[in-house]
Amino acid sequence: MADSAMEVLTRALSGHGINEKAMIETLGKWDQEEKRLFRKSSSQFFSEDERCCFERWEEHGMRLLKHEFMRFKNAVVLWTTHPWERDARLVKEALSKGHHGQNLNILIEVACTRTSDELLGARKAYHSLFDLSIEEDVAAHMNGPQRKLLVALMSAYRYEGPKYKEETAKSEAKEVAHAIKEAATQKSSLIEHDDVVRILSTRSKHHLHALYKHYNEISAGRSIVEDLHGNLSLQEAVLCLVNPVKYFTQILNVALRVEADKKIKKALTRIVVTRADKDMKDIKVEFKNEYGVSLGERIESVCNGSYKDFLLALLARSD
Repeated sequence: MADSAMEVLTRALSGHGINEKAMIETLGKWDQEEKRLFRKSSSQFFSEDERCCFERWEEHGMRLLKHEFMRFKNAVVLWTTHPWERDARLVKEALSKGHHGQNLNILIEVACTRTSDELLGARKAYHSLFDLSIEEDVAAHMNGPQRKLLVALMSAYRYEGPKYKEETAKSEAKEVAHAIKEAATQKSSLIEHDDVVRILSTRSKHHLHALYKHYNEISAGRSIVEDLHGNLSLQEAVLCLVNPVKYFTQILNVALRVEADKKIKKALTRIVVTRADKDMKDIKVEFKNEYGVSLGERIESVCNGSYKDFLLALLARSD
């Protein structure tokens, strides 16, 4: 079997979509011996059945191939779904898969990067689709310290206007700084701190921008995000609220690594689809500035087939 054929299959199974055209052209020409050689040389997907003497698929290999073929379909479904239903289903899926890692990440992302009306719409859709509220479902599934914060964030309906009180923002920056310092010295749970939760879940994003600025001033140039090290959920909530473009850029960079696991890779589809008509232009600029390569070029080099083409088409909407 030619090396180029092996390379096609290796890339096809690399984890960011399938190059359907190349696979068809390659696999359609293989005879029995070439297929046997492929199975023999692909120990990450096949193993020798010693009892009956044949090369058998490993279960994880079949699941991986299924995920990669589904990637394009999932992107199309997510793109054509009403935004309210899309966010409701993203939250439901995250809750059904446990309260850790990427699942918490999705809950915070939906709660903190949507407008008040978008989040309200997702809550309405959740009622209709699942016959209960997002808030009660989050409360039922979260049994750790994150519950209080997540329920509050999901329940928010923030003022969207530009007005805020500078003195209040300055005062609350001091409150947050004191809470962070107190939690560090007393080893208490900052994520359950009443004032921190209240501020993050009720204040407008303009207000929180001002608070963020004042915090930098009173903490010798350190940001809240830096001082929240060890409190990942709070870090992500703050970043989503005050600098969502930076948040999305960081997540995209991780999701576009070939070695990323399948849960993290799903973030690529989610972010490109949900931000294509929002702030994708700003995300592309931030990505290029931060990583020295354009987002489109990274997708072009890592992704395959129809999945790649669809993502690039969505990116092009913001050109």
